[in-house]
Formats: sequence, C-alpha cells, structure tokens
Amino acid sequence: MNVTEKTPRQGLCCGVLTVSDKGSQGKRRDSSGPAIVEMLEATGLAVIATAIVPDREETIRETLVQWVDHLGLDLVVTTGGTGVAVSDVTPEATRKVLDREVPGISEAMRGASLQKTPHAMLSRGLAGIRKTCLIINLPGSERAARENLAVVLAALPHALAKIRGDEADCGG
Repeated sequence: MNVTEKTPRQGLCCGVLTVSDKGSQGKRRDSSGPAIVEMLEATGLAVIATAIVPDREETIRETLVQWVDHLGLDLVVTTGGTGVAVSDVTPEATRKVLDREVPGISEAMRGASLQKTPHAMLSRGLAGIRKTCLIINLPGSERAARENLAVVLAALPHALAKIRGDEADCGG
C-alpha cells in the first residue's frame, strides 16, 4: 500500500483512497485520485492522506478505519471498485465500517451520471458516516470521478458541518 500523509492544516481534513489492483502494483498510473485531490483542495479542503490499495475488502476497511479513527479525518473519498466486476468490493468494505448511510449522495451522483451514460446504473458506490467523518465512494475513471464529485461539492460544507455537530437550523 502506498500511503502519503501530510501534516494537518487548519480547517477540515480529507483523505483520498484509490482502490485499484493495477494501480497498487504500479502497473497503471492513477489519475482519478490526483483529480479528486485537486477538486477538494480547490474548495479549500486540506487533503492530508492519500493511498492506493488493491481491491481487497480487508485492506480497504483497515485504511478507512485508520484514517477516520486515528487520523480524525472529516471526509474520505474513495475512487474505484464500485462497479459490478467480481473484484469490485469498495461498497462492501465501506458499508462494514459505517455507522449510518447517506443514500441521497449516491442517488444524486447516479442520477446525474445517468444523464451522460446508461452505464451509471451499474455503479454501486455509496456514502455514509463513520463517527464524524463522511465517506463517499466514487467510480474509478477520472472522468466519472470528477463528474460525480462535482455533483456533491456544493452540499459538502453543510453536510460536514452537520456531521460535526452544527446545531443551526437547516431551513432557508
């Protein structure tokens, strides 16, 4: 597993986890992970952890737990392993570490993606909360990852504030 951790900065801290057998073996260059980092940092979020792991449920789970429970991340975005191939186990690994699912996020991403391709209905990515961290599964292709993340970016500040205990009214 290739893991990069930076010193946390002020504000919300994020991690980007690429799930790819070939990427973790150095047989394929990861472009979706860096694209997600770029998009998150452009919104002012600090990406302090990145990694490329193989399509192994246990490894994915262990990384998510480590990042949430020990690094205290506010947001983890995964890319890859959300399709229907036998090796696509990111949703299963994610579901096992969540306290609560947030189905509206994945529904919104799939709905927007269906406007572009019928293959979007094959995406099994999910989103949910572990402790005070939001975890979102994105597809593995750079284009699909960018398109899906763009759908939820506007809602992230509100979601992260609420997950961390903001008690302000949501109306308006």
